[in-house]
Formats: sequence, structure tokens, C-alpha cells
Amino acid sequence: MYNAEKPKKEELPSSKQLLRSTFIALVAAVVILVTIVLPAEYGIDPTRIGRVLGLTEMGEIKQDLAEEAEQDDHSRHGNGEDWSLGAEVLGLFIGSAQAQDAAWSDEFSFTLAPGEGLDLKLVMKKGAVAEYNWVAEGGRINFDLHAHGDGTSKTYEKGRGKASGSGSFTAAFDGEHGWFWRNRDKQDVTIIMQIRGEYSQLKQ
Repeated sequence: MYNAEKPKKEELPSSKQLLRSTFIALVAAVVILVTIVLPAEYGIDPTRIGRVLGLTEMGEIKQDLAEEAEQDDHSRHGNGEDWSLGAEVLGLFIGSAQAQDAAWSDEFSFTLAPGEGLDLKLVMKKGAVAEYNWVAEGGRINFDLHAHGDGTSKTYEKGRGKASGSGSFTAAFDGEHGWFWRNRDKQDVTIIMQIRGEYSQLKQ
């Protein structure tokens, strides 16, 4: 039977060396937590490094989606699965009236399957104004009207279980401004979208 030789006392690390190694590992863990984990998972970026690396926006999206799912669950438990037919009819009526009011620069529609999401952005300069009108056919929709650019982000409006949306907003800074929709219903939902205003490009 082979027995390993017991290491000599002088070959073992001293208490001072162990303490130093532990301190270095602790500092490294804190740096990774602050610069990578917090921005990427929670959108918290005290050092601004996460914003430069694109991690903060990812964390903010995760938090928005988590909040969205939590609010949806609460809405279902509190109000059941029914949604207001009257709200949808009213939204369709208002949308039709506004569509006849003036010409829109862009008009299109898209369909989201249950659980599916879509991002739509307008490239705008600071101070530019955009008007919009959208109607959801076939169910309810969640949306987040927000913007990001040059390391800055802003939320203009959020909605849960909506059948329509309309209004205008002024770009707070140069960048991409627009919507994120998600279908939290159990059937396909079609969004009819109308936009006009001071934007140079429409991106999906």
C-alpha cells in the first residue's frame, strides 16, 4: 500500500498567504458581481461598465418581463380569464375614427402567437415628435413604449391587457424610440399599427 509523504511544515502556505488569497478571491467576486451579474440580471449598474458592455439593457429587459409576467398572473387570479369586449369595441371605434382623420406615414399589421413578442423602433433625433395609433384584434396585448441610445434609456408608457393605444411622444434624446408588444392571451392577436412624425427610419 502506497502512503503519500506528509508535506513539510515549510511547504504549507502560511496563514498570511491564505488570508491574502482569500481577500483577493473576495475582491474578484465583488468586482464580477457589480460589473457583470447585477447589470445583466437586474439592470443595476453602479459602475456604468454594464451599460458600455450592453449588459444593463439586457438586465432591464429581464426585469420588465418578470414584472410583466407577475402582473399578468395577478390580473388573471383577480379578474379571471375574461377580457372586456366593450374595451376592444371602443378601441376599434376610436382607431377607425383617428385613421380617417389624416394620412399616416406608415400603416401595417402583424400577428403575435400566444407568448410571442415583437420590438418596433423609430430612429429619431432629440425633440422630434411621433404620433401613433394601434388596435389589437382577437385578444389583449401588453406593451412597453420606451427608448434607448447613447447609454441612456427611458420608458414613456406601459400597459397590460390592452386592446388599443394612441397618442404622441417627444424624443428625449437621439436614439431608437418605440414599442415592445407581447401577447399574453391564449389565442393569436393581430396588431394594426399606424405611425407618422419626425423619424428617419422604422426598425423591427
